[in-house]
Amino acid sequence: MAKIFNNFTKSPKNDILAGITVSLAMIPEVVAFAFVAGIDPLVALSGAFIIGLITALFGGRPGLISGAAGAVAVIFVDLIIKGHEKGMAFENPVENMGFYYLFATVILMGVIQIGAGIFKIGKFVRLIPHPVMMGFVNGLAVVIFIAQIKMFSHKNPVVGEDGVTRYVSTYMQGTELWTMIALVLLTMGIIWLLPKLTKKIPAALTAIIVTTAVVVISGMEVSTVGSYIIEGGGTGLKGELPTFNTDLWSNLPINFKTFQFILPYAFLAAAVGLIESLMTMNLVDELTETRGSGNRECVAQGAGNIVSGLFGGTGGCGMIGQTVININAGGRGRLSGVMMAITLLTFLLFTDKLIEQVPIAALIGVMFMMVIDTFAWSSFRILNKIPKSDAAVLITVSVVTVIFDLAIAVFVGVIISALVFAWESAKRIRARKRIEDDGTKVYEIWGPLFFGSVTDFNKKFDPKNDPQKIKIDFIESRVQDHSGIEALREVVNKYQAQGKEVKLTHLSPECRQLLMRRNPEFDTIIESSVEDPRYHIATDLLDAEV
Repeated sequence: MAKIFNNFTKSPKNDILAGITVSLAMIPEVVAFAFVAGIDPLVALSGAFIIGLITALFGGRPGLISGAAGAVAVIFVDLIIKGHEKGMAFENPVENMGFYYLFATVILMGVIQIGAGIFKIGKFVRLIPHPVMMGFVNGLAVVIFIAQIKMFSHKNPVVGEDGVTRYVSTYMQGTELWTMIALVLLTMGIIWLLPKLTKKIPAALTAIIVTTAVVVISGMEVSTVGSYIIEGGGTGLKGELPTFNTDLWSNLPINFKTFQFILPYAFLAAAVGLIESLMTMNLVDELTETRGSGNRECVAQGAGNIVSGLFGGTGGCGMIGQTVININAGGRGRLSGVMMAITLLTFLLFTDKLIEQVPIAALIGVMFMMVIDTFAWSSFRILNKIPKSDAAVLITVSVVTVIFDLAIAVFVGVIISALVFAWESAKRIRARKRIEDDGTKVYEIWGPLFFGSVTDFNKKFDPKNDPQKIKIDFIESRVQDHSGIEALREVVNKYQAQGKEVKLTHLSPECRQLLMRRNPEFDTIIESSVEDPRYHIATDLLDAEV
């Protein structure tokens, strides 16, 4: 029992206080993402509670916070709009049909993520290079910073000529702006100073409470969580326990056309959600010097999204901002994530009026400090000390993350890194040449033989002018793909076309098998004798690798 408790939490006080802090920082961000996607804030908050609770209990990374994240919400914008259009085109029109398509998409998204975990796709996050990680962190910090700047504005209703009411954002000015800035600086100052005095009190939570108290006691008229929600078209934080979404099955047409419509959105959301979750997990691994399970996290994220969709919540994934706040506040165990979810629900059910009084400035201050902690400032110092290709990847991923999307940035970074690696590896192919006593010319190959080095490999040989006997020795090389095998086969055929004898030595068992599958006669030219002591040792090593 003690072991189970220690795995759940090693510091109950830190986890509980960190969870409460994160729940406060979660509300405005989730609400903002709900407005972006065009859904009711309560739908997003319900999803944040369900996903956060399930991933905290069963995920692969204690301390990781999940919820209704913006990276996933953006994908659902087009889905909801087109879903509404489809609903009105039915023989019996259904209003707000896009929301039912949304819930079905979230369920399918979860199924795909569970499949990714079962097939152990989560391990591929290890292939993400460190420059991509740093670029991702920097880009995300900039995105979060820009999102907070937008909070210094009001959404004003404007009636157009067509009679439709639209909301136009205008930035604060004058006294209101300076008051907002002062409260943000007060929050940031408390978060910066308090840990220098004592670390027993959570700085972020204390800063939120103090700033809120200043606003309430002084009677300042500032933007609060409640006013922010109302400006966005909401009615406040009045909520209830999530219940099974029976309307989904009565309104959603269960057929192949529905599956075709939601599948692309579900797949993209699943991919983006897993990438952000796994990247966040890697970041927490570095911050805590521990290691999580990527495949387990995939399954937990999928389960959370399935349950969220069934109970009328939106989709989500790991949230790096809230996760960093949690880690910095001392949240290390699963209890911090559980506490975040329970506190979030408790706030919505019983203390909604108190939460609505929290000034937006306090939450902006917390997020600004999180941006400062998240940004990899060391990247500026190492840009001129690392290979130019790595520096280019770091900068590219940061820029693409800000302009486009996290998933696109990661894919671009990995592709560029892979191409650079292939190019550098291609230049390493070498052939040392020597003549044995019996006149046999030996080519000792060094470096990997794969699609990138095939051209240079072919240039090493001279079938027309070489002597009658040729030996190609792969003791310091390895054929790594089908392109390499084809290149080797073509070289051998060229020598045989000249009527010359070729021997291949130190080929791996896999390479020998593939060569003889298309050319059975190669059995006579591949040296398989163990009389050569080096070959005997190499064979043992290769068998051990296999």
